[in-house]
Amino acid sequence: MADRSLSDDVAVVTGASTGIGAATARELASRGADIVLAARSEQRLDALAEEIEREYGTTALAVPTDVRERDQVETLIEAAVEELGGVDTLVNNAGLARGSDVETMTDDEYRTMMETNVDGVFYATRAALSHLRAASGHLVFVGSFAGQYPRPFNPVYAASKWWVRGFALSVAAAAGDDDVAVTVVNPSEVRTAFGSEYGEPFADRFDPGEVTEPEEVAEAIAFAVTREGSTVSELDVYRRDKLTFF
Repeated sequence: MADRSLSDDVAVVTGASTGIGAATARELASRGADIVLAARSEQRLDALAEEIEREYGTTALAVPTDVRERDQVETLIEAAVEELGGVDTLVNNAGLARGSDVETMTDDEYRTMMETNVDGVFYATRAALSHLRAASGHLVFVGSFAGQYPRPFNPVYAASKWWVRGFALSVAAAAGDDDVAVTVVNPSEVRTAFGSEYGEPFADRFDPGEVTEPEEVAEAIAFAVTREGSTVSELDVYRRDKLTFF
């Protein structure tokens, strides 16, 4: 497999304001891509857009987006096409966890999580797919270790990630003849703000070097996106001792 340059490519990254999304935006920009940043926090997006343009010399477009809202997602993809000329890569990264066990999870926690992790991924994929076909582009889904193995805590979050993985692989089967590459990247624990919704964030719970850093996941995404003429179907990015605890 040869590395493909991302110069002149346009990459849309959801959940881009922090963590894996921000690291991925920086990594793809460092390889020459123009970036469309999507998340709810306009202030963080604007700051990241300024940083990317200053550090990497590529264009960064901030589009505040709540992926739970179909119209906002469609506006996001339209902005990428109208202002930057198309979509070569979509990174479906936005996701969250709410609640914990099934018996105590509220309706609001359930709906918020499923609307973000499932509906948001569907809306973005549907809106971008025709443009990815036109570009022979790449569709990336940030899955999870939780979407591969039974999970004794927060099974609804796990189920949402099983859905993402199944959806991604099925889209790959449907779009492969159209020269659209599809990759699922499955991290285990990553030192980000993830987990703060129901406890201590992973960035505080783990010391540097103890688990995966967001930059490592970003590098895995960039590796997949820069393959020429082939597809990396799945990449697992686990801490080294992960399976010994499973």
